[in-house]
Amino acid sequence: MAKYIYEHKNWTAFTWQDKAINAVFGEVRLMQGKIIGQMNALGFSAKEEATLSTLTLDVVKSSEIEGELLNYEQVRSSIARRLGINTAGLVPSSRHIEGVVEMMLDATQRHALPLTDKRLFGWHAALFPTGYSGSYKIEVGRYRTGEVQVVSGAMGKEKVHYEAVKPGLVKTEMEKFLDWFNTDNSLDPVLKAAIAHFWFIIIHPFDDGNGRIGRAITDMLLARAEGSGERFYSMSSQILAERKRYYEVLQKVQHSSGDITEWLDWFLHCLKNAMLATESTTQKIVRKAEFWKLHEHTLINERQRLILNKLFDGFEGKLKTSKWAKITKTSTDTALRDIKDLVEKGILKQTDEGGRSANYVLTDFY
Repeated sequence: MAKYIYEHKNWTAFTWQDKAINAVFGEVRLMQGKIIGQMNALGFSAKEEATLSTLTLDVVKSSEIEGELLNYEQVRSSIARRLGINTAGLVPSSRHIEGVVEMMLDATQRHALPLTDKRLFGWHAALFPTGYSGSYKIEVGRYRTGEVQVVSGAMGKEKVHYEAVKPGLVKTEMEKFLDWFNTDNSLDPVLKAAIAHFWFIIIHPFDDGNGRIGRAITDMLLARAEGSGERFYSMSSQILAERKRYYEVLQKVQHSSGDITEWLDWFLHCLKNAMLATESTTQKIVRKAEFWKLHEHTLINERQRLILNKLFDGFEGKLKTSKWAKITKTSTDTALRDIKDLVEKGILKQTDEGGRSANYVLTDFY
């Protein structure tokens, strides 16, 4: 009896029950249209800001799923530089972050180009610029030649969750996958994104980085579904939020004999939740864009701009003079001058707590 889906003959002739996914599929397609409509009404700079925020989130969260924490500001700066977005407070980024960003932007901004093994090898090499994953040396920029098992648990008590396709079959399986990816246009791109994610993860063609590359492939097809490299919702953020279920469903469906309804149902619901999460962020972006439009001729220095943007992006804790000084790396006197200037301009106001514990918040500008 076959243990894994790939041990069945013609295993990639996936089947699913349309009835079970039609409702959620319809909702997803409707929401995609709605979000694009909302964004197109925003105006150029707000739309740019939305894309920058979403791509940053996508890169950071996709790595976080693998237990790797990337610096948000470095990722954001790297994306802004590559997309030519003019934004305050850019910071230099590490070689590793540049690589992860490069892969994501290649997938989303050049979504219409064919996916080839050469392109995948480039992504893989960008993810592992040193040839190591942690302290392990891995095969970089080519398909794996070794066995792969997904295991968890302490040494000696490991539990095998999955044994991937045998190394000798990886090349043939990937040729079949890429051929389907580049030539089969019979499927809606959203469904194709769901299937591609599952199919790629099942083959597990690389030593490491399969999850991140699989999610980049998903983003590439979602960009195709919308005919645009602009991203307004982050699938990876949502997968991170639903990580436990993500692995449960993958684990269950990898043993099926070809019916992937449960996977498609989970994927579409996850996508729907990603779009729902975007609606609240969109409101934040709109508010920020309206503020800067209102103040396009107001004299605001770089330090003030940095803090104001932070306040719109979700500032943690309370804004005090000492915190301002720390973030902008200036003296308390300069910080107080900056703050007073914004209070006089009616941009910030002091909360009721006076004296040393004075806090400042944005005034309502609607």
